[in-house]
Amino acid sequence: MSSRTKELGNLLEPAINALGYSLWGIEYVPQGKHSLVRVYLDKEGGIGIEDCAQASRQISSILDVEDPISGEYTLEVSSPGLDRVLFSLDQYKEYLGRHVRIRLRENFENRRKFTGQLKAIVDEELVLIIGDEEYTIPFELIEKANLEIQA
Repeated sequence: MSSRTKELGNLLEPAINALGYSLWGIEYVPQGKHSLVRVYLDKEGGIGIEDCAQASRQISSILDVEDPISGEYTLEVSSPGLDRVLFSLDQYKEYLGRHVRIRLRENFENRRKFTGQLKAIVDEELVLIIGDEEYTIPFELIEKANLEIQA
């Protein structure tokens, strides 16, 4: 997690919690003069469009007042969805046994992309089963991970 996403999380989480939602995660994508801030919310029973609209108004107000992002940005507020992005080890623990799609920051075992069943989490490493192979992937190498939708 980048220092920018940590900063945004610390700034936004109290207001999100006060609205009755939990902050699932934040993606910050700098794109020159125009950046993208994507905020994922969750709650018991799921997040709907009205939830996103209500949270978006609150988040937008906070970002306008606090101004943590220089330049222009687009704010997206969303449910994590069925193929949710996984941000923390605690989130991975909730989905043991499920299939995940992982992209790494750098090569590991001569590859950067892995898709397989999440078998375990040991210390700060994920144990992934791909076919007959077992891979132990350091959490700090993960750039992005999503749940795979199973048919």
